[in-house]
Amino acid sequence: MEKVYVTGIGIISAIGNNTDANHHSLLNAQSGIGKAKYFNSKYTSSLNFGEVDLSNDDLKRITNSSHQKGLSRTTLLAYSAFQQAIDHAKLDPAELSSFRTGFISSSTVGGMCNTDELYADANLKEEPSEFVRSYGGGEHTLRLIEKYGIKGFTSTINTACSSSANAIMLGARLIKSGRLDRVIVGGADSLAKYTVNGFNSLMILSENPCKPFDIHRDGLTLGEGAGYLVLEGESTCKNKMKLAEVLGYGNANDAHHPSATSDEAHGPRMAMERALASCKLPSDSIDYVNAHGTGTPNNDSTEMFAFHKTFGAIPPFNSTKSYTGHTLAASGAVEAIHSIISLCNMELYPSLNCAEPISDYNASPIREFKKLNNMKIVMSNSFGFGGSCTSLIFSKV
Repeated sequence: MEKVYVTGIGIISAIGNNTDANHHSLLNAQSGIGKAKYFNSKYTSSLNFGEVDLSNDDLKRITNSSHQKGLSRTTLLAYSAFQQAIDHAKLDPAELSSFRTGFISSSTVGGMCNTDELYADANLKEEPSEFVRSYGGGEHTLRLIEKYGIKGFTSTINTACSSSANAIMLGARLIKSGRLDRVIVGGADSLAKYTVNGFNSLMILSENPCKPFDIHRDGLTLGEGAGYLVLEGESTCKNKMKLAEVLGYGNANDAHHPSATSDEAHGPRMAMERALASCKLPSDSIDYVNAHGTGTPNNDSTEMFAFHKTFGAIPPFNSTKSYTGHTLAASGAVEAIHSIISLCNMELYPSLNCAEPISDYNASPIREFKKLNNMKIVMSNSFGFGGSCTSLIFSKV
């Protein structure tokens, strides 16, 4: 069966507008969480966010899209990360338009970040805004398809926080099964009143920067960003630089609650166990885990329990959401890229804001920067609302 390699990555997040900037922030334990400058909400002054440090006009400028009307911030973030990924993989227009090239993206917010315009347009209070056709969850996908002339298989996934992890999994499966030669996979989400109000109604937003795996954690921090990976089959990318191999993946549903994981962590445990089984690896082969790690009381305790049941001796782990906030559908791709940065540089980055770690399993998140010269295999976890849990495994090439 065809091996699948990552040949290009692109990312924009609260800790940097490209891969090098994200790496620099991780290396120096610099969080991007703080007060929002561009997102306008009644909660802007009271909550912290992981906001990309660019205005919409800045994003239009760097993506050469100032001439286009009706672009949501989600689309602008997607434009930036997508272009970085295909440049990194050196894909040309012919490869992008090939029917053997697929594109699978994801979003939860989509064009709903234009909440005020959506409200006005839906209620016909005035002339339609320029965003009237841009509110769907797949808006950014359609824009990218049109911009780059993509003709092969395309799809938009929304399984909440596991969305772009599932895009990566599906892309890898399509290549392994011989249906496609390459697939560009990932996702994008921007800050939006829709999601901020929704999470606030669940009472799981912290007034402080999130504290994953800390005893005193009291909720998550919302962020925004986009991440894309170019996946290519071994026979397609023989002479290319390969960043990592997509070694395994597993998906399961906790089937417990719309927004919480069961105390037994059935979904997270099965996702990790199935990922290990898919590549026939023992649990002690994982050198590092990028945890889902939201900073909510439920998530972190159940994820720790799942680690204990899956690994026994828990491997080094962190939550890069302590740097970026929770980027929702983009988080699977953003954190997969952070995992690959760790793997390529053989570096472990500290999980921020964890002063008093959960002590139940004699393990705590990475507290300080470390070099791990024998790092070979890493796991990235994404556990979404509705119980959709996905684990990805990447190996060094």
